[in-house]
Amino acid sequence: MSNTASQIKFGTDGWRAIIADTYTLENVKILAQAVADYLGLGKKAAVGYDTRFMSANFAEVAAIVLKSNGIEVILADQPVPTPALSFAVKSRKLDLGIMITASHNPAEYNGFKIKNSSGGGASQELTKEVEGLIGKDPVKDNFSADSIERVDIIRDYIKFIRNYIDLKKIKNKKFRVLVDSMYGSGDSFIAQVLKGTNIKLEFMRNTINPSFDGGRPEPVEDNLKELKARVKAEKFDLGIALDGDADRIAAVAPGGVFIHPQKILGLLALHLNQDRHFSGGLVKTICGSTMMDNIAEFLGIKLYETPVGFKYISNLMETEDIVAGGEEAGGMGVKDYIPERDGTMAGLLLIEMMVYRNKNMLKILNEAEKQFGKYYYVRQDFQMDARVEPKKEGLPKELLGKRVVDIKDYDGIKLICEDQSWLMFRGSGTEPIMRTYAEAKSLDRAKKLLALGKAIILKNGV
Repeated sequence: MSNTASQIKFGTDGWRAIIADTYTLENVKILAQAVADYLGLGKKAAVGYDTRFMSANFAEVAAIVLKSNGIEVILADQPVPTPALSFAVKSRKLDLGIMITASHNPAEYNGFKIKNSSGGGASQELTKEVEGLIGKDPVKDNFSADSIERVDIIRDYIKFIRNYIDLKKIKNKKFRVLVDSMYGSGDSFIAQVLKGTNIKLEFMRNTINPSFDGGRPEPVEDNLKELKARVKAEKFDLGIALDGDADRIAAVAPGGVFIHPQKILGLLALHLNQDRHFSGGLVKTICGSTMMDNIAEFLGIKLYETPVGFKYISNLMETEDIVAGGEEAGGMGVKDYIPERDGTMAGLLLIEMMVYRNKNMLKILNEAEKQFGKYYYVRQDFQMDARVEPKKEGLPKELLGKRVVDIKDYDGIKLICEDQSWLMFRGSGTEPIMRTYAEAKSLDRAKKLLALGKAIILKNGV
């Protein structure tokens, strides 16, 4: 096994590495061979890819290796959202899916996600097993690229969503929506779902640009300045942003008001429970907003909390009755679909919520915050020399004059104060970054908590 192949490790959501450094055609072949050894002869799989540099080539070589191992494989015929690949695996009753994407990472990265037979994220047990098989057999690629079956998996994906969304109710409404595809594989597929309705859709950054115009396709507020400005200036009822592989969402309300994904999860739970009358609990991660606790209590539904990583939410969606689950980064999953996140589906449900309530998104957001509390959620990332986990020694007993009443340390460290404000540290699962999070009922306190978090990192090396 080569030295670079030994560096193939799965993080929070797949393996990601820098193209032409560790992420090479040869290493993708080596990993695809490990997946083939895991699956075994006669199994079925699908391979999809996003709009990144050489993603189509990486997907093709992975598919060739699978086919060379006696696995029946289909390859997407165009760049696709990750949830479209997940849906193809579930709906076609396949054994596994591979998605070539680095999601929201910078352009120099690419990645390799594995989806299980239900379309959900691969469990830690599955990825550990695949890691253990890396390099055990020689790579087989006995077939040519022309022998791989290329399939339009978008068609069935669009058809399903059109049946899931209440198009009859939406049809005659004339809300104006601006969609920022961030040069990712979400493209303008949402228009195909809403075809035949009076929703006025406009798109931005929905062309292929493997460099992402020098940015990164992550739907965080700093990257959405143009979306916010256009929603405000052109008086849109809603702005939607999708990440690089369209499994994550952020939103903008009239006036250019950024809606944090934490609040989007709460809105989806309210809509599905109250408007669509879906049953089921609500899932947030350890760094999720306290607003979710208040919403779950009001609706009388069970609140679940998981480590960071949608695969944990995905696992719950397969075993429990869940109406909606989401993570702070914008991944949202909903009931009676794939046990996986989908930014396009979440965006469509926000449009549907406006239709049901006959209000633009700012009015809906204001009403929710008035009822469940207005929380200010902030995050800052710090570059580290290597992937690290925060230290548990020497934690403060109070934060900015408020007593720490609870500490959670099952994924990072979260310090919770008596006034419900909190500060959290967590090492990234995919990059050499320490993430710090804070939430409070005032923006000033949230920012001061974040600054305190930075000071603690610099002093103690958390």
